Amino acid sequence: MKAFVAGATGQTGRRIVEELVKREIPVRALVRNLEKGQQLLPPQVELVVGDVLNPQSLNEAIADCTVVLCATGATPSFDPTGPYRIDYEGTKHLVDVAKVKGIEQFVLVSSLCVSNLFHPLNLFWLILVWKRQAEKYIENSGLTYTIVRPGGLKNTEDEANIVMKSQDKLFDGSIPRTKVAVVSVEALFQPAARNKIVEIVTNAEAPAQAFPELFASVV
Repeated sequence: MKAFVAGATGQTGRRIVEELVKREIPVRALVRNLEKGQQLLPPQVELVVGDVLNPQSLNEAIADCTVVLCATGATPSFDPTGPYRIDYEGTKHLVDVAKVKGIEQFVLVSSLCVSNLFHPLNLFWLILVWKRQAEKYIENSGLTYTIVRPGGLKNTEDEANIVMKSQDKLFDGSIPRTKVAVVSVEALFQPAARNKIVEIVTNAEAPAQAFPELFASVV
């Protein structure tokens, strides 16, 4: 296995990279700024300069990787095209190249409530709408995929257990980014994670469950 990570210098992406490194999985990280990548990512990670908005750069960057993890996302700005370009078009480009390259599994970090048109986050240039369109593109791509929909993302840790449900079952809650990274990487090793959308939050009152059980509970 060799993992290609898009969005690698983002808050969630860098934690995915760290989790892959921890498991001794070779990682190639897509970065737009080489110096920033060198500052933020572990030294054993192979960095490649490119952009999800430039399909040609992706074709060369993915090269011999066998799995793709995508943690890209538009940041709040005054650019109304941001979510469309990054969350939809960028993911679409990545999926198209992954198909050509024969990628074995595509893991996308999305968001809770993407099916809720009237969610407040859609005031940010319909960001959830475009995330859902990206999900649909992956679902219809023919690739083996896992779509991870986390709740509100936290940079701090908690000891609460992971709650995992099928799509459109969770509507609130939060989860540390480190646990999102663990779930995203674990999806590569769990047969029950394939071709599923999983929603995740943490809950102090939830029972502890092993990952095979968590993924198998999602239908």
